Amino acid sequence: MSTKPFRRQLSAWFIALTVMSFLGAGAPPLTHACTAITLKAGDGAVLLGRTMEWGSFDLNGRVIIIPRDHLFKGRTPDGRGGYGWKGKYAVVGTDMLEKEVLADGFNEKGLALGLLYHPGYAEYTGYIPDKAYETMGPTDVAQYLLTTCATVEDVRAAMKKVRVVPVVEEALGFPPPVHFIVAEPSGKRIVIEFLKGETKIFDAPLGVMTNAPAYDWHITNLRNYVNLSQVALPDKRIEDIEFAPLGAGSGMIGLPGDFTPPSRFIRAVAFTASARRTADGPETMYEMLRILDNFNLPLGGAEGSDHGKAMSAMRSSTIWTVVYDTKNMVMYYHTQHNRRVRRVNAGAIDFGRLKGGIITRPLDLKRVQDFDDVKVLKVR
Repeated sequence: MSTKPFRRQLSAWFIALTVMSFLGAGAPPLTHACTAITLKAGDGAVLLGRTMEWGSFDLNGRVIIIPRDHLFKGRTPDGRGGYGWKGKYAVVGTDMLEKEVLADGFNEKGLALGLLYHPGYAEYTGYIPDKAYETMGPTDVAQYLLTTCATVEDVRAAMKKVRVVPVVEEALGFPPPVHFIVAEPSGKRIVIEFLKGETKIFDAPLGVMTNAPAYDWHITNLRNYVNLSQVALPDKRIEDIEFAPLGAGSGMIGLPGDFTPPSRFIRAVAFTASARRTADGPETMYEMLRILDNFNLPLGGAEGSDHGKAMSAMRSSTIWTVVYDTKNMVMYYHTQHNRRVRRVNAGAIDFGRLKGGIITRPLDLKRVQDFDDVKVLKVR
């Protein structure tokens, strides 16, 4: 029997679902499946890592280095100058849209941050022109916090000084709905969200963040999965028959496997809570990357990703994966084009001698996978 009618029905169903999502959200459907996690090594090193998913067009990420004393000005909806500040700390991270807009990074004090998408829930305070001097847009927040704060408590205080308002991002056509996860070298972690016009800061001892809905909802939802365990289920005898679990992993039966933010949040908590013990930052980096590989999203694997002209140069909805070692001051990353892990040793940079403006370079100098050829000797 031909499968073509079924395929046509399935395709029509996906199209209808996409249209309904578009109408319901009031904005184009986008693949926004970013996941952030943290781990702590035996020697106390704290690492923050994230995947950057964006299945609608290439964000053209770059390595970015922001020197000390750089001057910033927050953006406002009407284009007038917003909150201005002078950076205190140098920053290393990634930017997006080739606009020196931080997607994630850490500063010379080891404070690390990740910006993730938060559609349907991020709601910023209203813009008041008379208060433009204390105003900034959503994509100004990461630069503001990393260039002025050394600790999580500094971040809490800094957020009280500014008003984050909806400023349209030209590449999107609407204000980007975002939230942030922040970690310091001591292990303290928080999540910053903008809900119903107010800035909310949550303690985040689990060190995990995905996308919608609000962070506290995700924490409540964990109560539905308290049965999950890395310990296998015991054998069970019914009547005269002995039943044993089929293979390893029975303790994780019920772990959701789809790409929705609630399911990814549960998986991220399960994988980080059951992660192997690691001695130091470099060894923990391996574990971070292995866990984050579980959240890689292929093109077409979620709503909003397609194969139009904007996608022609893309190979994955997971554009890059990055890990920040806040003790050893090293940034590790790989990309959709090259899975080889590259390293930026921020600890070796003399930020005191770094003069001039912001420095950037593409995450990939060549958008191609490099290989180590294995030479096999002929045996005579």
